[in-house]
Order: sequence, then structure tokens, then C-alpha cells
Amino acid sequence: MDRIVDITTDGLHLAVHRGFLTVTQGGQEAGRIALDDIGALVVHAHGTTWSNHVFVKLSERNVPVVLCGPNHAPLAVVWPIEGHHAQGARLRAQAAAPRPLQKQLWQRIVAAKVRMQGHVLAANGQEAGAFDLLARRVRSGDPDNIEAQAARRYWKALFGSDFLRDQDAGGANALLNYGYTVLRAIVSRAICASGLHPTLGIFHSNRANAFALSDDLMEPYRPLVDQLVFNLVRSGETELLPGTKRALTSLSTFDLQTEIGVSPLSVQIQRFVHSIALSFETGTPLPDLPPPPSPLELRMLGVSEPLEEEIS
Repeated sequence: MDRIVDITTDGLHLAVHRGFLTVTQGGQEAGRIALDDIGALVVHAHGTTWSNHVFVKLSERNVPVVLCGPNHAPLAVVWPIEGHHAQGARLRAQAAAPRPLQKQLWQRIVAAKVRMQGHVLAANGQEAGAFDLLARRVRSGDPDNIEAQAARRYWKALFGSDFLRDQDAGGANALLNYGYTVLRAIVSRAICASGLHPTLGIFHSNRANAFALSDDLMEPYRPLVDQLVFNLVRSGETELLPGTKRALTSLSTFDLQTEIGVSPLSVQIQRFVHSIALSFETGTPLPDLPPPPSPLELRMLGVSEPLEEEIS
């Protein structure tokens, strides 16, 4: 099982011993987890020290190490050089992908995101019919910026008329930042494992963004983070504490129904990213996205006992 390991306590030392990631504090072991069980390593703490072997062994397993800033947004990611047996061919196909193909893929990604936003709103008793209409209006490349039109309606409908999405704010915004960091790490690992490169995006193309493709491909799944945060806020959890972090990292184990059966989100994302790699290779848009979860599944997201681990 891919687990998100979150390092939040200051002054820890990370090392590798006999196939385990070990964490020590003051010379005493505080915890360990099998390297093969790690889906991503997220570090928020000050004064963390490392054995170089940590990066080597995690890179061999295509596990990204995400370094976060004070607002819990990622600032850097340690990225493996090799991730797939066909990496060279796939990277060339990705770099040479024609613009029409990229625009068609972005159309499908935006439409899937808007539909998922509508399902999240409907699951929480909000009027969401406009979102299905907006999703159907998305054209190749989204020239009408339907994504932004949906966002303007979505945030206030979900979190209230006074809510503003602000990456530097606390409360629900801080929880969203953290949840998106977890989601970005899951998507980044799948990108590496599929032989693609995170810098070569489909839509996002900021010169300073080394993970443009990660930001592109996480879009359809962002509303799942929003729902999880909404569930936490509704239950009175508005601060980033160990319990809320465990709930947010449990996102990777959330089961999604697909055409071939039920599988955890991390596995479905791997299939989705693989379908993007095939799209680059074949020149045909073939994104493999699951149908939205049921209202009950959405309302229970993050409510059950989380399975991920936090080492602190």
C-alpha cells in the first residue's frame, strides 16, 4: 500500500536500514516504515537531517520527496532520473506532442474537473446543474476559460459566500494547501513511474514551474481534496494538526469505482497518467478518468479511520 509519510517534528534524522526508512530523535528511534510501502515523503519540519541513502533508495522506487514551505505548499521535489523502461521514447513523444493533441487532452481534463466539482456540490445539498452544462461547453484548449468560470461559482457555493481561496491564509485554505501537496506528490510519482517528465505540461507552462504536468494532471482530482477539507471543517477541524493531516494523507487510499473494478485513488491515478503517456505515443487523446464517486462516498471521505502514517 502506498503511504504518505509526513515529517512535521523539528530536529529529526532520516536514514535507511535493512529496507526501512528510520526516523530518530536525540539518538533514539522514533519510528520506521518499509520503503516499499511509501508512496511519497513530505517534509514540513525545520532542522531535518538526512542520510544520502534515503534519497537513493526512494528514487530507486520512484518515490518523490516533497519539501514544503511555511504555508504547506511544495517548494521543491527530489525527482528520480529514471522511472520507466521506455522513458526515453516517452519523453520524446511527450516533448513532440502536437498542440492540437495537448488542447484536446486539456479539454477532457477541465471537463472532468468541472463535473467533479458539480458532484461535490450536489453531494452537499447545493445546486449543481450549471456545472454539467459548463462541462459540456468546454472546447479544445478551453479558450472560454470555463475552468475559471466554474471556480468562481464553486468556492462560494461550497465554503460560503465569504470564502476566498488564498494560498497564504489559514483555516480551510491551509488544509487545502496541504491536501493539494499530498495529491501533487501522488500524481508526481505516477508521472515518474510512467516515464514522463513533470516539467513538460499540457496547459500549465510557467517557466518557474518545474511540475507543470503534475499540476495539469491533478486537476480532475482536486475536488476530492475540497470535499475532504469540507468534511473536516464541517466537523469543526480547521487547523493543521496531526489528526487532520492523517485524514488528508488518507486520500491516496480512497476507493474509486472504475470500468475494471474498485481501486484506491493512487492506483487509479497511475492508470490515468499511463493513459496520458499512451496519448502522447499514439497521438490520440485517451485519458482514463473514473466516474465521480457517489454522494455518500464523498460525504464519508476522510471521515473513517485514516490508514496513512505520520512520523513525528
